[in-house]
Amino acid sequence: MAIRYDLWLDPDDVARHRAVEADLERFFMERFADFPHIRLFGEDPYDYDAPFNRLYDVLMARAGEYCERQWSYVPTPEQLNRTFFRAVGRSNKFIRDPDDGDPPRHDA
Repeated sequence: MAIRYDLWLDPDDVARHRAVEADLERFFMERFADFPHIRLFGEDPYDYDAPFNRLYDVLMARAGEYCERQWSYVPTPEQLNRTFFRAVGRSNKFIRDPDDGDPPRHDA
């Protein structure tokens, strides 16, 4: 299996890697705008059929294709994942239930 990821093939081209990642984050933000609000967590966060998990899978594939077409660049899975979750953190399209996340801390 040949190495295809541009980050691995040319690690010193930092400016290009940063430009692609910034564009990927914009790409994800634009795709999120196409969807109604999506609940981040539910009864089972590992449910592959949950809307967030389905969206993740589809957008990872589309983003990889977009990079190859737009930039002639093959992003690593880590680059795709990191830029996706950066965009999730910046987007107002994702909602959480009040009881999601870490349990409350009770300092003694």
